[in-house]
Amino acid sequence: MEQIRLSNGVEMPALGYGVFLVSPEECERCVSDALSVGYRLIDTAQAYQNEEGVGRAWRKSGVKREDVFLTTKVWISNGGEEQAAASIDESLDKLQTEYIDLLLIHQAYNDVFGTWRAMEKAYQAGKVRAIGVSNFQAGRFYDFAHYVHIKPMVNQLQCNTLIQQRGMDPIHKEFGTRMMAWGPLGGQGVDGIVKNATLSGIGAKYGKSAAQVALRWLTQRGIVAIPKSTHKERMAENLDVFDFRLSEEEMGQIATLNEKDTGTIQFGDPQFVKHLIENYG
Repeated sequence: MEQIRLSNGVEMPALGYGVFLVSPEECERCVSDALSVGYRLIDTAQAYQNEEGVGRAWRKSGVKREDVFLTTKVWISNGGEEQAAASIDESLDKLQTEYIDLLLIHQAYNDVFGTWRAMEKAYQAGKVRAIGVSNFQAGRFYDFAHYVHIKPMVNQLQCNTLIQQRGMDPIHKEFGTRMMAWGPLGGQGVDGIVKNATLSGIGAKYGKSAAQVALRWLTQRGIVAIPKSTHKERMAENLDVFDFRLSEEEMGQIATLNEKDTGTIQFGDPQFVKHLIENYG
């Protein structure tokens, strides 16, 4: 497994398993399967309501804690320093661990600066090994990163071969931030990756599927990808992307597939924010 080095020296796997929309009932089984086929990065969140399943799965797996990279996220309703601090301790309990490898602010709403202060304190206390944000688009990310003391080590964004987030590259570079891709094979209204003719054609040269090429393209950009599947055989297929390397020409071919660089969700749309806060905040 290739590793991505964060700005503080922490190394995280370049490919992980995401549990967004995995039900609490299925989560333990899915994470157990993911660990058994070789995943060592598991991405969850307070809002997914399945942190307990992740905790039970890694505990039962026999994999050493230092070999598992656990990521979770502070939800909007836990915004602010005091509330966020309490929620971090709750996540530690649910995940059955003394530390979280990567902790993110899930959405750029509520008191994100207060939340970040709680995260900085958790980081300094050893409860967290790395901290970052999620779904912070260009302007919001720049404003936030400029003013906080410890710069975000990761920004998790919707990113794949059709949504390439190229505009974020120079901004992330300025602050030493690495990108993490949710929806690396589509999802959230994006179709066409797994059946894309360009990706399939490139994959045929290596005996790989379009999905495997799409994931390899991300990891070669230095982006951490977290595909999700509830099927063990597909989990294994998604992980099997490190025995080949795309050429510069092939990387360039895939770059031309970019359709909507910033993603399909307008996080600055007041109606979207209103919906999120009123229904999930």
